[in-house]
Amino acid sequence: MASVVLSGFSGTGKTTVGPLVASRLGLPFLDTDTEIERRCQISIAELWRSRGESSLRRVEEALVRELFADGIDRVVAFGGGTLTNRALRHMVLDRAMLVTLTARPDVIVARVGDAQERPALTGPDPLARVVSLLEQRASVYAECHLSLATDGQSPEDVAARVTAAARQVRVAVALGRRTYSVRVVEDAPHALTEALSALAPSSLVVVSDSHVRATRGTALGSAIRPLGVPLTHVWLEPGEESKSLASVQTIWRAAIDDHVDRQSVVLGFGGGVVGDLAGFAASTLLRGLRVVQAPTTLLAMVDASVGGKTGFNLAAGKNLIGSFHQPAAVVADVAHLATLPLRDLVAGLAEVAKVALVCDESLWLELEASAERLRDRDPPALTAAIRRAIAIKARVVRDDEREGGIRQLLNLGHTMGHALEAAGGYSRYRHGEAVALGLVAEVRAAERLDVATPGLAVRVQTLLARLGLPTDVSGDDLAAAWPLVAQDKKRVGADVALPLVRYPGDARLVSVPLQTLARVLGIDQTGIG
Repeated sequence: MASVVLSGFSGTGKTTVGPLVASRLGLPFLDTDTEIERRCQISIAELWRSRGESSLRRVEEALVRELFADGIDRVVAFGGGTLTNRALRHMVLDRAMLVTLTARPDVIVARVGDAQERPALTGPDPLARVVSLLEQRASVYAECHLSLATDGQSPEDVAARVTAAARQVRVAVALGRRTYSVRVVEDAPHALTEALSALAPSSLVVVSDSHVRATRGTALGSAIRPLGVPLTHVWLEPGEESKSLASVQTIWRAAIDDHVDRQSVVLGFGGGVVGDLAGFAASTLLRGLRVVQAPTTLLAMVDASVGGKTGFNLAAGKNLIGSFHQPAAVVADVAHLATLPLRDLVAGLAEVAKVALVCDESLWLELEASAERLRDRDPPALTAAIRRAIAIKARVVRDDEREGGIRQLLNLGHTMGHALEAAGGYSRYRHGEAVALGLVAEVRAAERLDVATPGLAVRVQTLLARLGLPTDVSGDDLAAAWPLVAQDKKRVGADVALPLVRYPGDARLVSVPLQTLARVLGIDQTGIG
């Protein structure tokens, strides 16, 4: 259980719903406006008028940071403008379940009563002021785990929905009005039904593959059958070989033949290949349809389904054609992993290790403590690792959506990994296996460039081996893959932008000459320009 924060405009019901939620969860309730008035011995309205809005915001921020520093879980109702502070908003998103309550402007005006007690609404036309402020704050209020309308809803009904959400695992990818929630569930097809239903699709284009159809088709049917909308099914062949323009064209043709419109939704139900193809097709159909990702592999859950990277492969390399197209929702049902072959499950653990190595030393230490349990599918260990990896990825995407800075660090292991994968014809290695080999090679390169702490490569190799991943790649294989490194999309001229790790949780992006990289990897540079 974590704290629950109710945000939203004045008059949306936060102070009414909050105590009901607190009672249901057995947590204390606190209203920040009431607490500020108690401490300052002055009303919020008078504080605003006498000291100004900026002073009120500073008092709010200090109180919120204090509340989140004491380690006590509680239900908190925030003032309408508290989370206009971006850094504060993101701190709350990282540490609590943030729910935005909404209401129509006319309902808000009717509920707030005397505008003199609401300084933000003073003026000749309170309704116009509400409309204006709602528009100004739309991106702020959108950045939440869940948004609930309170118009025509009883406080008890709203409280019940908030309480149910508080008992779920949700991660918010905060991107202003394009914010979406990642739900991590256990054998809950209704979670996908709810995510799709909330989008009110006119029709659904379901993209999956024949293997997923055989193993998880029943769960898929249970999730989409209640929607009662026209369905288009596209069943691709499984495997990286299907990640091609031909597969994208198959999705395009099926959707157009079934007369999709701009209210249609594309559902990617499968692994990373399916998700990337579904996302790319959605980004281009009718100049952009909404897509929901329902990953069925560990790798897709912790990496491919979150962040909006879509695309397909060419013979010259992996993911050379693609787009950024964020999903409208992601539902990761851990039950799908029960039917995942062990090799594929283990391959996904490479991405968990990567994100820990780059961003979070505490997760890395947890992986070292629980490697065998993760490899053996221990449910609590696996669910916890998935949630933490997704939360880290969400924060990185929030801060660098289009890979202009920190997000490039998540390419650790992928420069050599993608090259090895392509050199093997996308059949010799699973993606995660190639990434594991890339991690070992690139961390070893970081050591030889005097960036990584001595012994880090051995430590990485040891953990990956305990997880069941391959860690040894021959010099001949590296040499065979090397020409593909020169075609990597991260290359700029004769250099490549390479994430280099100093120690777990500390990485930096360094421009490394290709000749230098080849040298420290022990690759024969003959003929390399």
